[in-house]
Amino acid sequence: MKAIVIHAAKDLRIEDQPVEEPGAGQVQIRMATGGVCGSDLHYYNHGGFGAVRLKQPMVLGHEVAGYVTKLGAGVENLKVGQLVAVSPSRPCNACKYCLQGLQNECLNMRFYGSAMPFPHIQGAFREVLVVEDSQCVVADGLTPGEAAMAEPLSVCLHATRRAGEMLGKRVLITGAGPIGTLCLLAARRAGAAEIVMVDIADSVLEFAKSLGADRVINSMTHPEELAAYGADKGTFDVLYECSGAAPALNAGITALRPRGVIVQLGLGGDMSLPMMAITSKELELRGSFRFHQEFAMAVELMKSGLIDVKPLITHTLPLAQAEEAFKIASDRSTLSMKAQITFS
Repeated sequence: MKAIVIHAAKDLRIEDQPVEEPGAGQVQIRMATGGVCGSDLHYYNHGGFGAVRLKQPMVLGHEVAGYVTKLGAGVENLKVGQLVAVSPSRPCNACKYCLQGLQNECLNMRFYGSAMPFPHIQGAFREVLVVEDSQCVVADGLTPGEAAMAEPLSVCLHATRRAGEMLGKRVLITGAGPIGTLCLLAARRAGAAEIVMVDIADSVLEFAKSLGADRVINSMTHPEELAAYGADKGTFDVLYECSGAAPALNAGITALRPRGVIVQLGLGGDMSLPMMAITSKELELRGSFRFHQEFAMAVELMKSGLIDVKPLITHTLPLAQAEEAFKIASDRSTLSMKAQITFS
């Protein structure tokens, strides 16, 4: 079978790898679709992010969906031929955090396509993948492309849970890429009354506007529009910081009202914080990292039509053009919200 393997920055290869057979409690998946994520782009463009660096070749990918082809012994909840969204999250369910229900903080996490541990955790961008049956959520009624969006949507549902009560709140989202835009959909579904999106690219801002943002602001060309929200100690109840950029975080904090909540999703490396503003306005800073229970919820929200991710799938390319998909996803000069790769 073919797999998409990163060796170093800008060294992406399609390589042959052996096909695995499912063991007890496992299923074999014929991969259908995989979405290129921001972390995949960090490995492709920079060889990693922050202190996380590639130290060996690694199969990329964790936003995937495919069809069940074989069942291992004891698997009774799935059938051959079913389309499933595959959760990349594989916690040990035995460490102290898993036992507290914090599987996303698992001490022994095996998350597809991650160079955080060494040896690296190989990813899911391959034609055939063997997974635990517990990773699979039946996605009948969805397209493979929609099913592959369950992972990024789960990230945003988890962030929305971290934000707390959303009904009637005024929300600011910095970073209008795929995660920021999915946070827009999640916050609106949770009851946000007003959502303002901020970015430095007009194309993604116009896209966010088309999906229901009440207002969009280009903070590079019109910084005064965002600064105006800082009057009288601020305006917004919740900040989703999705860019990982310190200037966006600082500007967002200025626009938050006293006792507002900051939810940090963007992973751009360590940033300095305006601690005086956080302290004097009694702001709450909450990290949001990955997800667990939200994965099945994401699939159900899409299946029921309560969240529509189809508009975000802007490019779909075959496996042979995988590197082109990475280049498209990296290009901020054009509207490339979510580039996906088809494996069959």
